[in-house]
Amino acid sequence: MQRLTSHLVPALFLSMALLFAGCGDPAADSERSQANSEFNCAPENGGITLPDGFCATLVADSVGRARHLDVAPNGDIYLKTRSEAGGIAALRDTTGDDRADVIERFSDMTEPGNGILWETGMAVHDGYIWASNTEAVYRWPMPEDGALVPDGDPEIVVSGFPEQDPHDSKSIAFDEGGHLYVNVGAPSNACQEESRTPGSPGLDPCPQLERHAGIWRFDADALGQTQQGGTHYATGIRNVVGLDWNADDDALYVAQHGRDMLHTLWPDLYTQEENAELPAEEVLRLTEGVNAGWPYCYYDWRQEEKVLAPEYGGDGDEVGRCDQYLDPVVAFPGHWAPNDLHFYRGEQFPDRFRGGAFIAFHGSWNRAPLPQQGYRVSFVPFEDGTATGEYEPFADGFAGVDPIPSRGAAEYRPVGLATGPDGALYISDSQKGRIWRVVYTGTEENEQTDEG
Repeated sequence: MQRLTSHLVPALFLSMALLFAGCGDPAADSERSQANSEFNCAPENGGITLPDGFCATLVADSVGRARHLDVAPNGDIYLKTRSEAGGIAALRDTTGDDRADVIERFSDMTEPGNGILWETGMAVHDGYIWASNTEAVYRWPMPEDGALVPDGDPEIVVSGFPEQDPHDSKSIAFDEGGHLYVNVGAPSNACQEESRTPGSPGLDPCPQLERHAGIWRFDADALGQTQQGGTHYATGIRNVVGLDWNADDDALYVAQHGRDMLHTLWPDLYTQEENAELPAEEVLRLTEGVNAGWPYCYYDWRQEEKVLAPEYGGDGDEVGRCDQYLDPVVAFPGHWAPNDLHFYRGEQFPDRFRGGAFIAFHGSWNRAPLPQQGYRVSFVPFEDGTATGEYEPFADGFAGVDPIPSRGAAEYRPVGLATGPDGALYISDSQKGRIWRVVYTGTEENEQTDEG
C-alpha cells in the first residue's frame, strides 16, 4: 500500500517558492492572485495544505467541537457539534463570500432527560435533516419560507439500539433505493473474556456480534422502527464512524477503526513498534450478508492479508480461518482513526476526483513510541466505480506540528466531509470548530498549459 508523505514536503516547496519569488513568472503570480480573490481563498488556506490548484475558504471558526456535516441544496450547512449552545449548528452565507454570517442552533446537545450525546451522524436527504445520537436516528422536515432551522421536535425513525460504551456512535448513510444504513459499533476492543486484560482469550463465538459490530439497514421512509426489525446487513466490523453509498458501484463503503493494544495485551507476540503500525484501518466494500472478521481476525497492511487475532490463537502471521472473511479495498496504517468517508459527487474538481472517495482521519493517540499520525484528509481514486487500492494525500497540516507528540497537541483534527451543491468540498474540525470550503481554482491546469 502507498504511504503518505509528510505535510512538511509541501511546506518545503512553499518556502523555496517564496525564496525565489523574484525569479517567478509575474503573469502566473497575477493569475494565482486573481484566482484566490475570485474564490475567496483564505491566507495559507486557513492553516492547511492542499494540492496545487486548490484553495480553501474559512466558512466558520469556533462553532463548537464539530463532527459530521452536510450541505443543503441551497448551500445551507448543517453541522453536528458538541456544544452546550445547541447540538446542531445551521450556517448560512447571505453575502456571497462563502463565509457563514448567520449561525443558528437547534436541538440540545443531549436528548432531553437521558444525557445521550448527539455524536456523529448528520445528513440532508430526501427533504429532511437527519441526525443520530447514541441510541436513535431522527429527522426534521427541511425548513420552509426561508427559515434556517426546523420547528418542533424531530420524528424518530429508528430506536432501540443497545446501550454500550465505547463505540456508541450511530453513523448513518443512504442508498438510492430508499434505505437507511446505521453503524452499531462493538462494545469492546477484541471481545475478550476479560476486556482489555493481558492474555485474556477471546469469546468464541463472540456474543457481541448479535446486536453490535455491524451495519443494519432500515426503510428510510418509515417511522418508529427498531434495530430488531431492521436487516442485519453486514457483520464482523469493529466500529465505523465514516460510511457512504457509492452510486457508481451500487455498494456501501465503510471505513473501519481497527483494534488496539496488541503489544499491551500480547507483549510476547508484538513489539511496541508493531503495535503502533497495526492493525490496518480498513476501507471495506459491503454487500448484504458479508462478514469482515472482527474479532477473530485483523488486517495486516504490511503483509497485505488478514491474520488471526492473538485472542483466538494467532501469532501475527497465521491466517487460519481468516481467509474466509472480507478483505479491504484499501488499507491504511494503524490508529489513524478514519472518522468520515465521502464519495465526491460534484463537478467542480478535475475529472480524476469525480467518483473517488475522501477519508477524514481524526488522528491517533496510541502510536508510541512512534510519532502520532493521521490528522489529514486522504483521497482514494476510483476507476469505473472500483477502488484502485492506493491512496494519496489531499488536505494536510491540520495538526500544525510535526512530529505530533500527542493528540492534544494538534491544532485541528478533521472529522466531517460533504460536497456542496456547487461542487466544493467541506471539511469540519473537532478541536476549535473550524469549517473549510475547498475548491479547485484551475490554476494548476492553466500553469501546465502555459508550460506547454
